[in-house]
Amino acid sequence: MIDCARWAPSWNNCKAVRYTALEKDEHIQVLANTLMAPENVHIVKNAPLILVVSNVKKRSGYERDGHLSSSKGGSWEMFDAGVACQTLCLAATELGLGTVIMGTFDEEGISGYIGLPENEEIISLVACGYPLEVPNPPRRKEVSEILRYL
Repeated sequence: MIDCARWAPSWNNCKAVRYTALEKDEHIQVLANTLMAPENVHIVKNAPLILVVSNVKKRSGYERDGHLSSSKGGSWEMFDAGVACQTLCLAATELGLGTVIMGTFDEEGISGYIGLPENEEIISLVACGYPLEVPNPPRRKEVSEILRYL
């Protein structure tokens, strides 16, 4: 999955997204029981693998000398991490795995727990595992509702 995700495009090809894999049950239970938002506890508790997706700060959207070179500023960091997460999740699906991307958690607590370098920040957590069932997808808008031709 990570090998596939590393090919995801990024701003100026900076490749600032990083991954920390937690697969020991004791680590996953610490996350679930002390560092997650209540709505995600059951997801984390039952996952055999949690990927912490982080980003090297001030790389996406920034030039090597440190100045912003895009009108979107540092928001490229979130964009790049999102593209990488989607690529990771698509690779997981190809392997028969299910994934859940989570954005509500104790960022400072998890950063300390996993020893995240100070120059990185957590963007999301991705729970990975073999699904017990394939849920029905939620309704999607029709193409005609989201596409404009000029």
